Formats: sequence, structure tokens, C-alpha cells
Amino acid sequence: MITRMSTLFLRTLREDPADAEVPSHKLLVRAGYVRRIAPGIYSWLPLGLRVLRKIEEIVREEMNAIGAQEIHFPALLPKEPYEATGRWTEYGPNLFRLKDRKGGDYLLGPTHEELFALTVKGEYSSYKDYPVMLYQIQTKYRDEERPRAGILRGREFVMKDSYSFDLDDEGLANSYQLHRDAYIRIFDRVGLRYVIVAATSGAMGGSASEEFLAESETGEDTFVRSTGSGFAANVEAVVTPVPPVEPIEGKAAAEVHHTPNTPTIETLVDFLNANTDRKFTAADTLKNVLVKNRQPGSQDWELLAVGVPGDREVDMKRLEASLEPAEVALLEEADFAANPFLVKGYIGPKALQDNGVRYLVDPRVVTGTAWVTGADKADHHVVDLLCGRDFTPDGTIEAAEVREGDPSPDGQGTLVAARGIEIGHIFQLGRKYADAFSLDALGQDGKPKRITMGSYGVGVSRLVAAIAEQSHDEQGLVWPREVAPADVHVVIAGKDESIRERGEAIAAELDTVGVQVILDDRTVSPGVKFADSELLGVPTVLVVGKGLAKGVVEVRDRRSGERVEVEADNAVPHLIEVIRG
Repeated sequence: MITRMSTLFLRTLREDPADAEVPSHKLLVRAGYVRRIAPGIYSWLPLGLRVLRKIEEIVREEMNAIGAQEIHFPALLPKEPYEATGRWTEYGPNLFRLKDRKGGDYLLGPTHEELFALTVKGEYSSYKDYPVMLYQIQTKYRDEERPRAGILRGREFVMKDSYSFDLDDEGLANSYQLHRDAYIRIFDRVGLRYVIVAATSGAMGGSASEEFLAESETGEDTFVRSTGSGFAANVEAVVTPVPPVEPIEGKAAAEVHHTPNTPTIETLVDFLNANTDRKFTAADTLKNVLVKNRQPGSQDWELLAVGVPGDREVDMKRLEASLEPAEVALLEEADFAANPFLVKGYIGPKALQDNGVRYLVDPRVVTGTAWVTGADKADHHVVDLLCGRDFTPDGTIEAAEVREGDPSPDGQGTLVAARGIEIGHIFQLGRKYADAFSLDALGQDGKPKRITMGSYGVGVSRLVAAIAEQSHDEQGLVWPREVAPADVHVVIAGKDESIRERGEAIAAELDTVGVQVILDDRTVSPGVKFADSELLGVPTVLVVGKGLAKGVVEVRDRRSGERVEVEADNAVPHLIEVIRG
């Protein structure tokens, strides 16, 4: 069926929406693909829904190709399964919770591991039933604190989540690889530039975990890759190379120095360099950052001190990932008032450990390393405080920022940073959910065998925005052909009846051979039509205009900008060749 712009439910905008921050948000709204209903909640209008459905179908085809079977769960779910796995509390405020008229607790599903595990448990009981892979394409709900960037980070979104169920770890590894390969095909087909990076599992649990990130300056995820190898990782998953332990014997004794007006690392280094015969840098100092954390379901906060080299900041995302599922917050003035041993700007290990505060340090703080740090007294620092002799941390934590130029964790090259949009995430969950629900199969030996699971997600609606972030120019969207809302955008650029008739005839002939056509048959100026064709982003534009007097029409390539004149009588075969290669 030909889509006529004279009747299409579409209103393009010339101005960016006031709340839009990133290109995809601006252009998808301006082009009439989506409309905002509330913060983080969007309606899909006809052309936007076409793009979304095409992406869904690509995902569905590739999932079916690896033997996964599609099912569909409700979005409204009972509390009990999530309580059994601890995620009713672990998800914290990100979960939409509600009660029915009888007072029963429900949630809007953020993800469905529990339901998949329970469903398989209810249907399968023998080792002969396995392996199995199930998936759904369904709406999810997460109460994002700051929904932003349009459909890139919404509170309601479409996701493909699939789950594998295997008898052993070897089977899980195979299912994981099948999904990994399928994701590569999916993201290749939709025309994205992406990287695969090591990642953390977060609230999902499990062991092996990788993210697929679409490269974009507007992405919320920072990742790093090595200049000397194929290593790539989300910064939250980077493991700091640990330096060798140093001998303690023969090291200078720790000394407390009066260091007036030095509450910051910069002022401390300047003072020491001006008042001692040694040269110090920020990397010689140990910065102790105080936070508080509490476990899911608990009302009690616990103080936590994090020690990092003074030339680095604490990366809250890395800290939160290291402490998940605990909630983390910076201390407030009331917390310092309640703990007077915490002298702001001069906090050291001694007061922390004397007062039972858990003290975790950066992996670079190894036995035998000497540091300048707070002496727990205003205007005083201790120099040459030796780890393993003068203080003993309670453990290490990955919390310091990762910087360009840091050594790669695999020992090859250094790290460079970039930003990306998470479009897919795959996990080897293991037996976390199987254990919660006693998901077993009766083995060949007649004994129960605990099933092991994998979980694999694709942000289907997010893909629309990710593609738009990578595929646009100053005029508008530039869709890859596989996901575009049409194959050809036919523009009737003239009032002459012969021009209109020829445009209609070409559109009808294209439709007959299965080419999807948007026909701009509106009674508006050619300039408006050309501007809209560039904004909508269909990859091939056919202009039927004044060139028809010479027997030619113009074919425009939206991506390259190339324009060629072809004989009007040869327009349809030419376009079919362009579209189908």
C-alpha cells in the first residue's frame, strides 16, 4: 500500500522540542516519529512504529534462527517471585510497585528472569527436555530518576529478553555464544557501529557479562579499549592492574607534619613542596573519601571509607557497581556532625580503623607503599604512612576513575576512552535463579540436576534512537535501508497535471513489485516537500518535477547526497536495482 503524505497522520516540526538534549530526541520528535506523553513516556506515531516494527522483526528473525522460541509474559506481575530472589528490594526505587483493590502487591516488570525460570520449572522435568531457549519482545518499566534523551532513557520501553536453560556450564557457554553471534548479526543488519565490551552483571547477578555499545558521543556509558590489543570494557568493569608488593624493611618512619590550610590535595602538595626538601605529586597522596551504604531492605546506613591515590577522583558509577546491590550516598553535614572523629580534609586510616569504619582502598595501595594522608587532626598530615606497617585496609575496591593512558588490564598497550549507548547485554547467569526456585531436571542417573541459565537483552526501542544518533545530518534523519519507514520517498515537485500523473504512476508501479513507497502528493511548495524528505530520512528519494519535460526524473541518495537523472521510463527498474542491490 502506498503511504500518501496527504492523508498520513504526520506533522513535522521546524523547531527542536524545548526539552530535547540529543540529536535523536530532537529529530524523532521533529520528524513526527514519536510524541512525548510524560517524562520518559512516549507515543509511537505511524512512521516511528514502522521503524520499531522493522527492528523487532530483525531481532525476531535472528532469535528464531538460533532455535529460540518466542513467548509473551504479562507486564503486570505479582510480588512473590521477585521477593524470592531478593529483587523486590534490590531494585529499590527503580521498580514501579502498585497494589490491587484487595491490597495485593504487584509490580510492572523491569525484566523477567523469575517468570521464565518458574515457567520452565512448571513445564519441564527431564534432562531430555533441555537445552531450551525462550524469548519475548515486550514492554518493560523502570522508574528512572531522571528520564532524559527521549526514547534513549525512558521509563517505558520495548525490550527483547531471552533466556537459555542448560544442564551444565558447557551447555551455557554454547548458548551464550549463539546469542553473542546472533547479536552481531542483528546490529550489523540495522547498520550500527558498535563495540563489544566486558561489563558488570549488576542486579542481574551471574558471572560472564558483555555489553554491546553503539558508539556515540551522547552515550551514557564510558568504555575503554587498549591501544595494543582487542581489550575493551565498560569503565565499571575495568580491573586495575595491581603493582608488585614492596618490602617494608628500611622504609622511613611515618611522621606527622603541621600542614596549615591544606584541606585539598592541591594545597597539600604545594605546601609540602615549598616546606620540605622532597618533591611530591598528587599521586603520592592518599585521598580518603567517606560514603554511606545500606543493603536492600535495610533502613540502617553504614559508614564506608574509600582510599584512592590523590591524583584520581572516586568514580561513583564504579563505586556503585562494586557495592551492588547496596545503595550508596555521599555523607551529609549531619553525618559528619554525628561522627566528630571525621575531620574533613584531614581524614586518615587510623581514626577510621579505631572507630570501626570499614576501609577499602584502591588496588594500587599495596603492602610497602608509602603515602601522605590525613592525620585525623585539622591542619595536620602524616608523611610516609606505610601500607602493611602503619595501617591495614579491610580490602580493596574498584572505585577510582579510569583514565586515558592507564595501562591496559591485559598488559598490552594503554587505554583510550570513548562513549557509547548500551544496545545489548548478555549474561551467564549461572544458577542464581535456578537455586531460588529449585529449577532441576531429573538426570540420566535418576538424580536431580540443577539447571544453569543465561540472560540476554536487546533494547529494541532504544535501537531506534541509537540508529538515529549515528545516522543523521544537519537536515534530518538518514535511516539505514533495513529499518527505514519506506524504500522510496516519491516527491511530486510541480503543479502540472502531467507531473502528478507520472509521479502517481511510478509510485503505483513500485508498489506493485513490493517496494514500500511514501508519496508526497500534498499541495504544498516543492521546498516544503524537499525539507520534509530530508527530515524523514528515507534512504532513496525520487523527484518527479520539471525535468519530466525532458523525459527524466531525479534520484537522490539521502546518505551520500548524490543526485542522478534517469529516464522516467526506466525509473522503476533503476530504483529496484538501487534498493535490492
